[in-house]
Amino acid sequence: MLVVHPHFHHRHTGVTTHTAAIIPALQLHAEVRWTGRLLPEALKHMRLGEVWERAKSEAVIWHAHRNNELLLGLWLRLFRPKLKVVFTRHGSYPPSAFTRLLARQADRLIALNEENAGWMKTESTVVPHGVDLSRFRPPVNRPAAWAALKLGGSHGVGVVGRIRENKGQQDFAEAVGPLLKANPQWRAALIGRGEAQWLASLKKKAELVIPGEQADIVPWYQGLSVLVNPSHGESFGLTLIEGMAAGCCVVSTRLFHTPGLIEHGRTGFLYEPRDVKGLKEILALLMKDPARAQAVGTAAAEEARARFGIEREAAAIATVYAGLAAT
Repeated sequence: MLVVHPHFHHRHTGVTTHTAAIIPALQLHAEVRWTGRLLPEALKHMRLGEVWERAKSEAVIWHAHRNNELLLGLWLRLFRPKLKVVFTRHGSYPPSAFTRLLARQADRLIALNEENAGWMKTESTVVPHGVDLSRFRPPVNRPAAWAALKLGGSHGVGVVGRIRENKGQQDFAEAVGPLLKANPQWRAALIGRGEAQWLASLKKKAELVIPGEQADIVPWYQGLSVLVNPSHGESFGLTLIEGMAAGCCVVSTRLFHTPGLIEHGRTGFLYEPRDVKGLKEILALLMKDPARAQAVGTAAAEEARARFGIEREAAAIATVYAGLAAT
């Protein structure tokens, strides 16, 4: 069985990261290729014309992750009846009526959590994300990992992800800014891509290190003691479980899915979205007691290893494929 994951988006996003990670994990279950652009060249690529030719005589699964990819898959199916379409909906907010209409045309629909499944208003299979636990793992020595980043101080607190309003970095800046002077051994960082005007505004709120988008994010997870996920809305929040797997003490907004990932006070901390005061109180506690942050991060890494391996996600998706191939 041939499985094709298209990627036609013009820039690298969280969906890109997920697609690049799940393809190697799925290779244990099927022949998996990708078509389009921006995914790593080390992954096996297939031109769209090759997909067209192979679908003439054999079963092909087209696994789309965005509306445009879904549309193309539905078009291909019109002329290649052996081709089946799977759609994973990654959006952070309820979909439009158009997206729901498109999703109903897919042969199988995958949602990341129960609330996402409810948004789609059609039958779907819930498959949460996983991460590569061989890559995202705690460092041998976190102080040494932080020192290797050459930012000074002895501990780091930061946010990983694209810098924009709904990701909540402004809440983080307001919360951590007053705490840095009282805790001079700590440094605060925003790791991700953002527009210059937006970054300038954030720097006025706190003394922040902003290194930009990183080709390899693992050294940052291994260096940070506390990872903050201040997002106002996420479909899953891949950085959250990446940070947990790397042994960070994760502080996250209490979104619909995060209580299912984090046990407050044991494997991380939760606060209400946009509650700068609540975030500040948690950060003040952890910055005064780094040993507490370390203990919670250790528990988080153990939880991630038990529940969030990408092999589990791949096996669940492969089950969807197998069921579809049997029809």
